[in-house]
Amino acid sequence: MWQEKVGLAVVGVGHWGKNHARVCHELGVLRVIADTDATRRAWAAERFPGVDVVEDAEQVFEREDVQGVILATPAVTHYALAKQALLRGKDVLVEKPLALHVEEARELVDLARDLGRVLMVGHVLEYHPAVAALERLIQDGALGRIRYLYSHRLNWGRIRTEENILWSFAPHDIALMLRFLKQEPKRISAHGKAYLNPDVADVTLTIMEFSGGIQAHIFVSWLHPFKEQRFVVVGEKQIAVFDDTQPWESKLILYPHQVHWSGMVPVARKAEGKAVKLQEVEPLRAEVEDFIHSILTREPPVAHGESALRVLKVLETAQRSLDSEGKRLTSPAQRGDDYFVHPTAVVDEGASIGAGTKIWHFSHIMSGARIGKHCVLGQNVFVGRNVIIGDRCKIQNNV
Repeated sequence: MWQEKVGLAVVGVGHWGKNHARVCHELGVLRVIADTDATRRAWAAERFPGVDVVEDAEQVFEREDVQGVILATPAVTHYALAKQALLRGKDVLVEKPLALHVEEARELVDLARDLGRVLMVGHVLEYHPAVAALERLIQDGALGRIRYLYSHRLNWGRIRTEENILWSFAPHDIALMLRFLKQEPKRISAHGKAYLNPDVADVTLTIMEFSGGIQAHIFVSWLHPFKEQRFVVVGEKQIAVFDDTQPWESKLILYPHQVHWSGMVPVARKAEGKAVKLQEVEPLRAEVEDFIHSILTREPPVAHGESALRVLKVLETAQRSLDSEGKRLTSPAQRGDDYFVHPTAVVDEGASIGAGTKIWHFSHIMSGARIGKHCVLGQNVFVGRNVIIGDRCKIQNNV
């Protein structure tokens, strides 16, 4: 039985952490709760009698009856607390995001691998039965070739001040898109606006371009008049709509819409939607059960550290684009290991860059361009289509 072999701790019982504590208690594995806020500690002591409640996370890391730690603290604390827990020999589930910087996330992933610890992230939507069903439909070819994906995650309220809407709402949908497409985006652009706090975006639209001509967009806002949680996959055979605000029998609907040609004119024909039967399972419970399973078997969880790192790379690139007023940026995953491209520069697909070359701020290299080895392109340099630049060339700014 789980209760005899695994003990979990929950650090942080705020808005989402209290749900983790509830699920862990229901599963019989909750040993201790830590929170720096006295009011939340008092609530936890009353809500979970018999469970130890402490103030300092360090007290959790010292306990021998705790094998796994769930971190549901503010995002700025995730890296430091996760690193400390791993070094103290604990398996760790970190609420999203895993960290605020790719370098920190990569360090955590490497540390967990070297120490043989479980590291997973709280991408709870990956544990929704509709997501598993949708992934099977895609893999089985029921939707046909994927044309594009989009998601709307909108609501009124729960406004954050420590993180913007992109980092708060978009990670779940990014995780699903990377999972379904089995690839990382080539280019990313993000547009948004801060209306309440000049440093915190309240509304963003992120556009991602993938290989095979697939495009995806994610629209998120906490200043929307009504709640909407809709994820759509458009295929050449069918369209799948996952709407988590609907009852279970209507959460995942397939629409076999078709486009027929009449002469040279495309005619769209609608078809009745068909509901996909789902097992009613609480995603958070499935997530915690997966964490426990990984602790017992040492098998990687669904939302493992590497997947969290891929999501963070997209978020970081989207944030740079947002800061650059929507500039279309090349994903870090598409850059070579033997040359350097500044994050604000754009290198179109089909361009070739030689080893040792450096491309600096806001430059744009168009498709078909060939740049030799050990070149230096200054700031705001434009290289047109099919232009050839030899080895060891230096191009000054604004050329």
